[in-house]
Amino acid sequence: MHTVSVSLNSIDKVKHFVNDVNRFDQDFDLISGRYVIDAKSIMGIFSLDLSKPIDLNIHADGDDLQEILAVMKPYIIE
Repeated sequence: MHTVSVSLNSIDKVKHFVNDVNRFDQDFDLISGRYVIDAKSIMGIFSLDLSKPIDLNIHADGDDLQEILAVMKPYIIE
C-alpha cells in the first residue's frame, strides 16, 4: 500500500479523478479525518470536506503502482 495526499477542490477535478481511478482494478481509499471512503465512489467523495487535502491509499505495488502514480500526478500535492 502507498499513501499520497491529493487535492480534489472542484467538481470537475472529482469527476476526472473518479474516471481515472476506475481505469484500474486495484483498490483505492480516501481518508479524511476518521472517514474512509472508496475512491471509486463519486457520491462518497462528495461527502468529504474537499477544501482540505485528502490522503489516498493505493493498494498496489511495483509496476502497477508506478503506472497509477503517473495517472494520479495531476491530483497529488507534495
